[in-house]
Amino acid sequence: MVNISYAETSGDLQWFDADTGQTVVYNLGDIAWVIAATALVWIMIPGVGFFYSGLLRRKNALSMIWASMMTLAVVSFEWFFWGYSLAFSETGSAYIGNLKYFGLKGVLEKPSIGSARIPAIAFCVFQLMFAAITPMLALGAIAERSRLGPTLVFVFVWSTIVYNPIACWTWNSNGWSFVLGGLDFAGGTPVHISSGTAALAISIYLGKRRGYGTERLAYKPHNTSYVVLGTIFLWFGWFGFNGGSALSANLRAVQACIVTNLAASVGGLTWMLWDYRLERKWSVVGFCSGAISGLVAITPGSGFVGAPAAVLFGFMGGTVCNFATQLKFYLHYDDTLDIFAVHTIGGVVGNVLTGLFAQSSVAGFDGITSIPGGWLDHHYIQLGYQIADSVSGIAYSFVLTTIILWIMHFIPGLRMRTTEEAEIVGMDDYEMGEFAYDYVGLESDLGVRDIEGGLAKERVNATDGGREPRHGEPTLHVADGTSTAGSETEKPRE
Repeated sequence: MVNISYAETSGDLQWFDADTGQTVVYNLGDIAWVIAATALVWIMIPGVGFFYSGLLRRKNALSMIWASMMTLAVVSFEWFFWGYSLAFSETGSAYIGNLKYFGLKGVLEKPSIGSARIPAIAFCVFQLMFAAITPMLALGAIAERSRLGPTLVFVFVWSTIVYNPIACWTWNSNGWSFVLGGLDFAGGTPVHISSGTAALAISIYLGKRRGYGTERLAYKPHNTSYVVLGTIFLWFGWFGFNGGSALSANLRAVQACIVTNLAASVGGLTWMLWDYRLERKWSVVGFCSGAISGLVAITPGSGFVGAPAAVLFGFMGGTVCNFATQLKFYLHYDDTLDIFAVHTIGGVVGNVLTGLFAQSSVAGFDGITSIPGGWLDHHYIQLGYQIADSVSGIAYSFVLTTIILWIMHFIPGLRMRTTEEAEIVGMDDYEMGEFAYDYVGLESDLGVRDIEGGLAKERVNATDGGREPRHGEPTLHVADGTSTAGSETEKPRE
């Protein structure tokens, strides 16, 4: 039996530590909030899938949704197997934990390393959601040109070798950045910088998509509603992402929710207005992109800054990330979904602004935390700590991700890059044999006119990504090589 009971007066959960003779009290409200926050972060993972899916062409729409669910499943196993232990075992090193909690052995009723107010099992499942969403953010870089099977292996290995060490040095009480004094409330470096930089490494490794730099890839998002839906899931879940990182139902958690919503709102408006100056159109995709940028920027500082600073976080996130999307044209890499621009650059913006605007008074809203603050509190070295943590995360993630990709490249069956034919047909058909919308609009995406000869005969025509099917009088190529005008339904009746 687990040695727990309930307090007679408060009803809180109690655990008696037989080794020390002390009784540890867990607040049921805190446990309930962490469980709720876990569910909120969970919904963000398919939210990323829908967000990415909507931005792509319909022939690759389902692959991103598949990737989101696959990543959740693979990382859930990895976290159980050794991920949690490598990140949060309190007997580990300054760089990575050990296997004390291998297979979640001993992870149950004892106080968590994150907070003594909740048991380890609650902290474990909450942190699992962070571990699961991080590689999914990076996997947007595989869009339209990567085999899906090897991503199963990549996610497991990347989570083990890249995410777990960065999470350890950021949040583990033994981690070098934690000991140094780095401030990262909810994952600026472990989640956003690591995933965005991994996306850059993946993009460089995979190379450019077929037709990159031409009108072939000058397509609009195939389903703007998916983009909005994904943003809704992400924004909704981010209240648990940042608010839940307080690990307690207190004023600091509420403050984190306030600044999260404010930064997202300002970021969305900022990006949309920057786009409006160029196109004179009110872009919902621009608003959604800006909202995500604001959310990314506020993540590391959400438990350390006040509401006025959150406005600046949102504005700088929306502005800097918007202009950073042009980096791929100057540096000649094909980041399909601008993941590096939004997550790495946005994460760095958030880390730097946290070094400037972190306040000891805001961190103390939980009645426990004590920090020297940032520049506002005249603690000027904090900016150096934040930059050091950011640079370390970028360098580590880029180098290790590249090494993983190239090792897989020379292992039979694990090479990530797909074939030209698969890229033309689309990952959904070639790799999955399933479609997001059955066969609706398939000819429009592939640009084919072959009714009886199969898709491959005219793959050279696969140049457009328009969202609407062609209208008018197309030419139909039939099996004998002749052609007729009109639609398929206009064939002579028998």
